Amino acid sequence: MKKNHKGLWGVFILLATAMIWGFSFVGQVLGSDSLPPFGFNGLRFLLGGVTMLPLCFFAEKGKVANQKEREAHRKKTRMTLVAALMAGVALFGASALQQCGISLIRDPGKAGFITGLYTVLTPIAYWLIFKKRSSWNTWLGCVLAAVGLYLICLKENFQPHVGPGELLIFGGAFMWTAHILVVDYFSEAVNAFRFSALQYLVSGGLSLLVSLPLETLTLEGIKNGFGALFVCGVLSVGIAFTLQTIGQRMVSPAPAAIIMSTEAVFAIVGGVLWNLLVPTHMQVDQTLSWVGVMGCGAMLLGIIMSQLTFPSRKEKQDLLS
Repeated sequence: MKKNHKGLWGVFILLATAMIWGFSFVGQVLGSDSLPPFGFNGLRFLLGGVTMLPLCFFAEKGKVANQKEREAHRKKTRMTLVAALMAGVALFGASALQQCGISLIRDPGKAGFITGLYTVLTPIAYWLIFKKRSSWNTWLGCVLAAVGLYLICLKENFQPHVGPGELLIFGGAFMWTAHILVVDYFSEAVNAFRFSALQYLVSGGLSLLVSLPLETLTLEGIKNGFGALFVCGVLSVGIAFTLQTIGQRMVSPAPAAIIMSTEAVFAIVGGVLWNLLVPTHMQVDQTLSWVGVMGCGAMLLGIIMSQLTFPSRKEKQDLLS
């Protein structure tokens, strides 16, 4: 009974995580109105990294009793630094492509669903890189996601429209996949909170390094975009990651991935709610037609299908015997 209760709490926590991530797409659109893409990413990831620093000191503070433990601690620290550097570079690339694309299309719902393709791409990448076999439902999920993406990109005259913004976000989905692979590879060998804080600081630092010679950051722009920076930095990067970590300890991987894929749905809901609550001049471009809504449904079904686990024929026979 306690286990079921714990799992239910995990579901609620992961839903809260997906909601924050989904609503943050609106923040990214609004942030692009005041700040250039690399500058916005630099500030929000640095803010998110700083937010997580207290967790690094309190959640992972441990005593090192002997020489063997000290050596293990040093090894884990070195691995954490290497992993954070690699993940931070992948995160920098993914967020840069995503933010540049969002600044062009200004549609949080479409951006959320295109980004959600990383959930389908990840098992394929595992198959290609680590030779881990992908099941039939993964490939079916890919087909449904591809059909959904096509429908989302249809214009009112039913002609496909894949502009630079859509292509950038689509490229970002591949980078998010690379980020997941790096995190998965190092996850058991690093200090989780320190790794996360450091990767955000690496991503933020790289973003600012690109921004300074290419973009113009002003105090007025930072002031105008502070609300978006708070949502995308403190809430999306800092708090949502912590919730994800807690929730995934209570829910098994496949259901957790399905729950978090609702981030794309919350991106649309967030855009609709924002447009209902604010004046016209502050609204975002939530432009999905009924065909686009069907595309979102196909993509969501594909994402869920790719994460389901079905018993093999041998496992079915064992259950029946």
